[in-house]
Amino acid sequence: MNLKILLPFRVFAEVKNVKRIVMETSEGSYGLLPQRQDCVAALVPGILTYESEKVTYIAVDEGIMIKAGSEVFVSVRQAIGGADLGKLHELVEKDFKQFDETEKNIRSVISKLETGLMLQLEKFGKK
Repeated sequence: MNLKILLPFRVFAEVKNVKRIVMETSEGSYGLLPQRQDCVAALVPGILTYESEKVTYIAVDEGIMIKAGSEVFVSVRQAIGGADLGKLHELVEKDFKQFDETEKNIRSVISKLETGLMLQLEKFGKK
């Protein structure tokens, strides 16, 4: 199989000759072997494992996986690799939680801006 891990603004990894892939979905762990039928799965934050020449672990945020023939596409918001399994857990805890807090703050500011805009439009409409 050929695995391509996509982030919003770049390709995180492209790996050829992958023997197996294991990922976390909302229904639990999900494994892919080369002969598996084409499929789609929603991914939850967790560890994606693939085996080519060696076993590699990548922490991924929520996203989607698509298998079409020998091509497997994983599209996620964030991914962290290049560390052993123990360190990945720590990195996920730190980086993904920090990202979630930043996203909550941004959503709060946008909500306040929208509310302010609606109030100003309402005042303008009454004049």
